[in-house]
Amino acid sequence: MAAPETNDPNCYPLTGVGWASNQNTCPKEYQLITATADGSSANFAKGFSQKSGCYLCVSSLLIKENPQGDIVADIQLLPDKSPLPSGFAFIGEFLDSKVTASKKKRLCIKRVPFSEADTAVFDVKLTGKSKQIVPSYTCIGELSGFVIWCRKGRVAKPKPLPKPRSIGVDMRGLSLENKSSSKREELDTLPRLSKRRSNLEPKDAVYSTENIYGISAMDGVPFVLHPRFESNMNVPSANIANLQIKSRAEIENEYNYSFMTEKTAAARLPPTAS
Repeated sequence: MAAPETNDPNCYPLTGVGWASNQNTCPKEYQLITATADGSSANFAKGFSQKSGCYLCVSSLLIKENPQGDIVADIQLLPDKSPLPSGFAFIGEFLDSKVTASKKKRLCIKRVPFSEADTAVFDVKLTGKSKQIVPSYTCIGELSGFVIWCRKGRVAKPKPLPKPRSIGVDMRGLSLENKSSSKREELDTLPRLSKRRSNLEPKDAVYSTENIYGISAMDGVPFVLHPRFESNMNVPSANIANLQIKSRAEIENEYNYSFMTEKTAAARLPPTAS
């Protein structure tokens, strides 16, 4: 019979089973089973004139997202002197020095790595000798007046995360995403295109570089003298004192253009359908 699928997110495979006398001797990662399914005491030492108790205790896999270590794949109750099955080991004992577990029958478990397990033991419960049935649990056997039950199920393995791809320097240079992001950064750093003004303000430069491409209209134009001055420059003793140097205001007044004709023509154009 196939083991049922375990969908309960709060139920994890067991990682260990053992005997403990009380909470003080029980390891912190184990949980003591102090009562049966019907609420009665689950002390296996009762009736043997022992001052301390003897309880079953179990530990569970706490980190389901990143499971590590071994889990309990199977549990059996063996009669005394029966050979231990292959891969099984007797459960641990965390008892007081004066307490001993039953030797007539002994519990043993089989632990396997989580990555190799298909089915596992998820819970252990106890009932009295009555014919009480625990649904979805399998009976292991009777020990010291208690019936031991376990619930098995299929192990839900977490989905493996995809490994990140390693991209070389050459391939990274061909990435469209990198190119588009760098292009956006370049455009963000460029000065915005300003409106052309007919009158230059004192703070404006004659050759402005404020355009979308970050270059001026004078880029690439060679700087040369007018031909009528070239002959004078070739003579070492030439006198160029007749050159008239104009101020900025004089240049603006002489070459100022209001674009009035163009504005008038544009105002007369019929409106276009948008």
